Amino acid sequence: MTPEERRAAEAVDAERLFRLLGDLIAIESVANRETPAQERVAEEMRAIGLETDMWEIDFERLRRHPAYTADVERHEGLGVVGTMGHTDGRGEGRTLILNGHIDVVPAGETERWTHPPFELTRHAGRLFGRGVVDMKGGLCCALEAAQALRDAGVDLDGALQIQSVIGEEDGGSGMLATIERGHTGDGAIVVEPTQFVIAPAQAGALSFRLTVAGLAAHGALREEGVDPVEKFIPVFQRLRALEAARNRDVADPLFRAEALPYALTMGRLRAGIWPSTVAESLVVEGRFGVAPGEDLAEARRALEDAVAEAADGDAWLLDHPPAVEWVGAQFAAARTDESDPVVSTLASAVQTLGGTEARLGGMRYGADMRLLVNQGHVPTVLFGPGDVRRSHRPDESIRARDLVEAARILAVAAIRFCGSAAS
Repeated sequence: MTPEERRAAEAVDAERLFRLLGDLIAIESVANRETPAQERVAEEMRAIGLETDMWEIDFERLRRHPAYTADVERHEGLGVVGTMGHTDGRGEGRTLILNGHIDVVPAGETERWTHPPFELTRHAGRLFGRGVVDMKGGLCCALEAAQALRDAGVDLDGALQIQSVIGEEDGGSGMLATIERGHTGDGAIVVEPTQFVIAPAQAGALSFRLTVAGLAAHGALREEGVDPVEKFIPVFQRLRALEAARNRDVADPLFRAEALPYALTMGRLRAGIWPSTVAESLVVEGRFGVAPGEDLAEARRALEDAVAEAADGDAWLLDHPPAVEWVGAQFAAARTDESDPVVSTLASAVQTLGGTEARLGGMRYGADMRLLVNQGHVPTVLFGPGDVRRSHRPDESIRARDLVEAARILAVAAIRFCGSAAS
């Protein structure tokens, strides 16, 4: 580690990082309510001394983009990007993006939380609150890394860009808007919770809706109706078989160790209008995992064919075929070449600060990486503190020291990737 890198790593201030995280956790930035959090991030960027671009996203225009996808209707929101280093393009170094999303999923039933979801709580070396893992914690690491570089007096040859985006959880509209604004670079690290695994590949996830028709009847005369719940059972079983087949003998070395890298999850099911009435229909909504490099049209056709095959053995379903619709978020998969400088530079920083060789792997969840790679043409990895298994659930939490370690790694990685006057 160079003296400059050491100064930057030592300049990371844990309490400052935690204070900012506390401010952001206190803002309930669920879908369509991210603006106050984005304004707080922009305020922090300006305080650090970053050249800050904050703009109103034109959703009417953005919705016409072929890559636009969203689970919720959006009409307004802010994009926020802060940049340090040679922002005029005259520097000789590269531009590195540190990206994080400010939106969080709802807290759900708050009585299931031990600690308040929108109040940062410290307990037994961990930090609790909605977003500490996914992914306000990672975003704060990126901002603290920039502050540490500034405090250490690092003069980057290139540029470091911090992107705070909205709408990741419901489709990536904020990331797409940021790319369309012209904010791209030579490499990007999306600070998702990977447990410090460097992920040059992410699986995709396609949202779908499946409708099974029934025939309503009085509950006392059930035999005169057709129960769509009963008709759904063979469809469910066929989809489980499809999932098993798609996850058997996975060849990709980045995903081979995963038990179920391309999961098919049916997360929401509804049927019927009254307890004593045979339901008229059953509707299932879910996500269909896809592999990097897989043709999305072929993947969709595989699910549609499986549903049709399940209907073949039932007279009612043959006459009333279950309908599959592709709705909401459509997360394509993405991959970055493992030899790319963003991978090797980050790996070297991890090894320097962690003392062990960096681990590479694939992430099973969809993320904004796919837009940076597929739309922005920016080599990108997922990398950050925390375990995704602790997100999207009550008592979301992360080890406090992991946030500090991540900020130090990002600071050193930025110096090595962008270059500096001292190097």
